[in-house]
Amino acid sequence: SVENFDKMKQTKGGLMSFNNFLSTSENRQVSVKFAREGASKNSDMVGILFIMTIDPDVCTKSKISFADVSQVGFFEGKETEILFTTHTIFRIDKIQQIHDDHTDRLWKVHLTLVGNDNHELNTLTAHVRDEVNLKAPIRGWSQLAFILLKVGEPAKAKKLYKILLQKASSDKERSDYNHYLGWAYNDIGEYSKALTSYERSLEIRKIALPPNHPDWAASYLKIGSVYYNMGEYSKALSSYERSLEIRKIALPPNHPDLAGSYEGIGLVYNNMGEYSKALSSYERSLEIKKIALPPNHPDLAASYNNIGLVYYNMGEYSKALSSYERSLEIRRIALPPNHPDLASSYGNIGSVYYSMGEYSKALSSYERSLEIQKIALPPNHPSLAASYNNIGNVYKDMGEYSKALSSYERALDIDKKVLPPNHPDLATDYNNIGSVYYNMGEYSKALSYYEKAQDIWKKSLPSNHPHIALVKRNIENVKKKM
Repeated sequence: SVENFDKMKQTKGGLMSFNNFLSTSENRQVSVKFAREGASKNSDMVGILFIMTIDPDVCTKSKISFADVSQVGFFEGKETEILFTTHTIFRIDKIQQIHDDHTDRLWKVHLTLVGNDNHELNTLTAHVRDEVNLKAPIRGWSQLAFILLKVGEPAKAKKLYKILLQKASSDKERSDYNHYLGWAYNDIGEYSKALTSYERSLEIRKIALPPNHPDWAASYLKIGSVYYNMGEYSKALSSYERSLEIRKIALPPNHPDLAGSYEGIGLVYNNMGEYSKALSSYERSLEIKKIALPPNHPDLAASYNNIGLVYYNMGEYSKALSSYERSLEIRRIALPPNHPDLASSYGNIGSVYYSMGEYSKALSSYERSLEIQKIALPPNHPSLAASYNNIGNVYKDMGEYSKALSSYERALDIDKKVLPPNHPDLATDYNNIGSVYYNMGEYSKALSYYEKAQDIWKKSLPSNHPHIALVKRNIENVKKKM
């Protein structure tokens, strides 16, 4: 698509992988024909001619499988086809437009095959391998379950951890499997189950391990993340700070786990509207990660994403967009194409464009985010509700109130099913629906929804939070109209 190609242009010099068997041709005209047809049939698509430089020595040394199938394929020599194995990795060298009489959306992208001796790739791969071996040292199902968590497949990981728990034979296994089961539940959006699993893991660790053991800190961190997702920010902050306190005692000053605790504290401050404290915590987290992690590690992307969120909330949109795009660039390299974190990046970029008044770009980013979420997440996950809210915001500002109302109501329907009754996100849903009714001139309905939002925000947020002032103004405005 045009959008995906725009993102590719931003990652020039980076790595890309084809996540399927890659059919190529030595006949340029055959390839140009396919690229031209794709661009000509759909105005939202770009035709790309990939020009690949393949060093056979790299294939031999790195055991990259490829085959000349020109004589055995369906077209029997007409396409001079070379087939590469899945997950073949290339570096993006150069991107240029092709002047063509049939379409103005034809481009050529020069790629170079990357072998196993590529330093950047090896550094990231080695770090991921070390992390898997550290967090899931028992080979087999345990490692597979952990990898499923890391690549954004929590539902599959949950099934494995339930089986592993039944077979656990030591306190270490029981505490670890409960911990990771909690992680899976948290990612799925089943927060009460996540909290139960994390607390069960912590109970075992408190009995089996000495005080201030790093595993205690890991438990407090994850418990904090559940409270954060449930909108209980004071409990979340307490858990995150306990995690940081233990890690400062137990770990070296630039250990990557410290970054996680600072990040959690930043999350809470950001949602409480204390942006300077949030930015300070996020920047300390990023500082540690830059020392401890390879340059394209997904955890770095999370830091850039969080810093972008603070800048966005402070109204510094150019800084926010720069941070979000850096996050997306890393995630596109390091994560599978339908990982939920990619959806988060697209959604955040959409929010910046929305705030800048670029509604078509915002809608495109929001819809891409929703598209990934529908593949990667359960149908009633809270992140889907956030996307429907974002899309509703764009339609509302474009004056398409019926579409906006439909999106907002879909968001509210999901949030009612999965969130506690006084969660701040429910107030956001009510406020959004109220704003549509206000614009449609249905003031009594608008007032009803605004008052529901006000009631929840007063219970769940600090009294000086900007959302409380916002809904107060909304209620005053609608009363003037009645």
